[in-house]
Amino acid sequence: MTAVPPQPLRWERREPPLPAAAVAATDPAAIAALAAATLARLADGISLRAAADAATLLVLGEPEDLPWADGARYLAWEAGALVPTTARPHPATTLWRDALAPDPTTRLALLPDAALVFTPPTAAPDRAALARLAAPTGTAPGGLG
Repeated sequence: MTAVPPQPLRWERREPPLPAAAVAATDPAAIAALAAATLARLADGISLRAAADAATLLVLGEPEDLPWADGARYLAWEAGALVPTTARPHPATTLWRDALAPDPTTRLALLPDAALVFTPPTAAPDRAALARLAAPTGTAPGGLG
């Protein structure tokens, strides 16, 4: 996953919210909490996928299966990109997707504080890498699945 320098975005409240398809954390404490919550869901037999770099953890799954972590943001699919479930970006999501992730093998996640371009994970997350992220000083360079 690669972080793209933040772009000036305007956000509008979305009602009703879109159904969640992912959860992302960019703050170190939120990353650790999300990694721990993801490990717990995996231990319960839940199927999730994850991608990470030194500054972000992104977990994808079914809405009812996604872990909860304080400080993490829930994301939904809109026009081929992940956006916050309760906010609509301006300009339109398709314009951001086409500009930042034109390669069909990558995806885009727009957050209020970051734009993330990532390769969709296809395998279950590496539990050892998640455990390192869950540690207070954890970092996991590269993907998790």
